[in-house]
Amino acid sequence: QVQLVESGGGLVQAGGSLRLACAASGSISSFTTMGWYRQAPGKQRELVASITTGALTNYADSVKGRFSISRDNAKNTVYLQMNNLKPEDTAVYYCKGQRWRLGRLIDYWGQGTQVTVSS
Repeated sequence: QVQLVESGGGLVQAGGSLRLACAASGSISSFTTMGWYRQAPGKQRELVASITTGALTNYADSVKGRFSISRDNAKNTVYLQMNNLKPEDTAVYYCKGQRWRLGRLIDYWGQGTQVTVSS
């Protein structure tokens, strides 16, 4: 069973930066897509950014130009660089990996890391 572990969250002032990391217990090259999601209190979980094995990226409109997702297959880690953070970025950030197993697309989730942006 692959495990995903997020790190790098914390408290930062508006305009600051954080880099989140999602480390997999196994190879991430088997994941067709890896992504970062976030969930703020009282809100639904939403996609922040995703990246495929071919390095195609996708971003939520709210983070375009500020966040950048990357993957390092050698380190089995996916990163989310967050710049110019805003209070509305405050949420628990989750890492998700998707891979095919026995003809089914399976999701794997990390436990989440808290990001708090103060104004």
